[in-house]
Order: sequence, then structure tokens, then C-alpha cells
Amino acid sequence: METKNLAVFCGSSTGTDSIYIENAEKLGEELANRNRILIYGGAQVGCMGALADTSLRNGGSVVGVIPKKLKDVEIAHEQLTELHVVETMHERKSKMAELADGFVALPGGAGTLEEWFEVFTWSQLGYHAKPCGLLNVNGFFNPLIAMLDHTIEQGFMNKNYREMILVASDPKELLEKMDSYSPSYTAKWT
Repeated sequence: METKNLAVFCGSSTGTDSIYIENAEKLGEELANRNRILIYGGAQVGCMGALADTSLRNGGSVVGVIPKKLKDVEIAHEQLTELHVVETMHERKSKMAELADGFVALPGGAGTLEEWFEVFTWSQLGYHAKPCGLLNVNGFFNPLIAMLDHTIEQGFMNKNYREMILVASDPKELLEKMDSYSPSYTAKWT
């Protein structure tokens, strides 16, 4: 199933290596070239801004969702196809989830991880059957993937849930994995 509307969680910072911005731009370009709608946090700075700007420059549609409190802090992008200004972070995440057919995390901080983990958890619990992917730029998510494997080894996560996480280091490869994703729900308690 094609992920027409893709929610992307990523940093409002640039990171310490230019490879993070470069891959945000590659993903933005790839989304535009595939006529996909980018749903993201609505900022014009950091990886978020690079992602949106590149998609727009390449003719893509970009929908931002930003809380009022962060409109000035994250510097809301005013050139988007559509910008939703909401009251809270909960509303931001809910609106993004409502609009999206799939979810991707690029490198980012606690907010990026929290947003992605929430939708991944919803997938585990059967609240949605949308693909959840990690764009593992520069091995950024390797420690996180190791931690998830550790939670399985320690009996806190079913190994089937780990298989639901799509991982690639290249935007094209990740989008192909997202498009060919076949949801499988594993009941936590049977």
C-alpha cells in the first residue's frame, strides 16, 4: 500500500554532522518526486526546515502542524501548503497521526523519539496498521535498535514487534519498505 501522506518526525536542530541535513533534504526531494504529501512539525529551522524546504522546492505538498507555544520557538514555516496551529503537543501528534498513512523518524532529540515511539506503540496495540520507519542516517539509531533488541532479550517486548520497525539508511529504500509494508498484529496477551 502506498504511503501517500507521510508523517516525519525530526529535529528542529541541525545536528553536528551535515549528513543529517543532507538526508533530510534527500527525503524531502524523494517525497516530492513521488507525489507524496509531507506531514511534519511545521518548523522552518533545523532538519525540519531542510526537509520541508526541499520538498517544496521540488514541487511537493507540505503540511505542518505546530503548537501555538512553539510557533515562535521553532519558528513556524509560513510558506507551507498548509499549516495547522494547535493548542498542545497532544493535539499536534493527534493531528499528524490522523493525516498520515505512515510514520518516519529522522535523527532528532527527545521530542522526535517520543513522537515516533507513541505511534509505534499504537501500532503494537493495534490502534493503527500504518508503517513505522527509522531513517538510520550515519548509524544514528543503532544504539536505539540495540536497546529494543535488549528489551526483547529481557522479556519486555515481543520479537514480532521489532519486525514491525522498518529501518534503512537511504530515503528511497525506506520509502520502498514503507510502500510494501504488510501490517501484522500480535496480541500482547492471549
